[in-house]
Amino acid sequence: MALAVAGVAVLGWLWARQRKRVVTFLAEVSGELKKCAWPWEPQEKGVRRYRELIDSTVVVAISSVLLAAVVTLADFLLVRVVGFVTRLHL
Repeated sequence: MALAVAGVAVLGWLWARQRKRVVTFLAEVSGELKKCAWPWEPQEKGVRRYRELIDSTVVVAISSVLLAAVVTLADFLLVRVVGFVTRLHL
């Protein structure tokens, strides 16, 4: 309990000292976010609104599965090759 009270006191003290900088930072963040190109069309309705976002997510998921398959296959083959080579030299 005392730790929570101390944490709130420290945050209050920091807010009092840095209020202007925090407000300026948040205003700048808001301005930058308005400049961003978001992956959906605000005019569209329903699921069609998020078509680009859904398509990008599917591409990332498929790419991740394919990469995992390639890494697994390479690991399997390297284990077999190294096992074969080390058994020859015994």
